[in-house]
Amino acid sequence: QLEESGGGLVQVGGSLTLSCAASGRTFSSYLIGWFRQAPGQEREFVAAISWYGGITYYADSVKGRFTVFRDNAKNTFLQMNDLKPEDTAVYYCALGPGIVEHRTADYDYWGQGTQVTVSS
Repeated sequence: QLEESGGGLVQVGGSLTLSCAASGRTFSSYLIGWFRQAPGQEREFVAAISWYGGITYYADSVKGRFTVFRDNAKNTFLQMNDLKPEDTAVYYCALGPGIVEHRTADYDYWGQGTQVTVSS
């Protein structure tokens, strides 16, 4: 259902754009969320966007640096600028009702994740 791509190794201050491709039926009432999980830490919310792109949400830690957007197909992107070492994590996209957009339990489908490593 969901497949992430675009992760990699980047230096501090650099940029990466992650992609999330959705397959299957249309989820017009759902949110697409981005979460991340660093080793030994809980999975945390990063950003979310409504299926038609009109509403976005961001964690305070990424506001002003990350941008979530969608194209006309079933693809969602996370543009990450000014990356910091603390952004290092496996990044997951997720799809679900998102009643509470930052809550992992509100998402039904998850991708396998893509590693982002920010080196100093």
